[in-house]
Amino acid sequence: MAELSERVLALAGLAQALAQVRRIADTGQANASVLETALESVFRIDASSPTAVYGSVAQLRPGLVLVQDYFTSRSHDEHLPRLALAVLQLERRFVQDAAMADQVLGGIRAQADQAQRLGSSHPDVIAALGTLYADTLSHLRPRVLVQGNPHYLGQPGVVAEVRAVLLAAVRSAVLWRQLGGSYWDFLLRKRAMVDATEARLD
Repeated sequence: MAELSERVLALAGLAQALAQVRRIADTGQANASVLETALESVFRIDASSPTAVYGSVAQLRPGLVLVQDYFTSRSHDEHLPRLALAVLQLERRFVQDAAMADQVLGGIRAQADQAQRLGSSHPDVIAALGTLYADTLSHLRPRVLVQGNPHYLGQPGVVAEVRAVLLAAVRSAVLWRQLGGSYWDFLLRKRAMVDATEARLD
């Protein structure tokens, strides 16, 4: 149960980031605290625990609710699970490409000082992370296709923000795998995942 308790945090981070991607694409606006949690996780490469990656369990409450709704079939959002599956598939391609993994890691570390100085959600940091995603992960297949309002998706700043948060989503997907996550979580461990999620929400 302990490992599932940690694993649901990574899934919550994934779900929360992708819900934010959809919000940005639809409205051009992010929830500031959720955005910061996602982007901070990108820079916490050597964090000692999943909780440390995201700052606290409280920071993941929106994502934990999304995970709970999915595993209890209360979610009516058909797009978010499909987006999550696309990111999980992308993560598999990414970790198998050692050169790209090194490039992404180097790009994140190159921005770490600026993120610490200006804040991880500063436009300059977001632009750099968005460019890093565009130069690397966006070339892998299957591509993660984000639908939204064309008015906002035509704005470079919004596109950069979407890409930066997608990078955070991939970071959560990598963490989920590192914690033993697999597709069996969705097929055979639903009840256990619900229990672990509800324990984190208490």
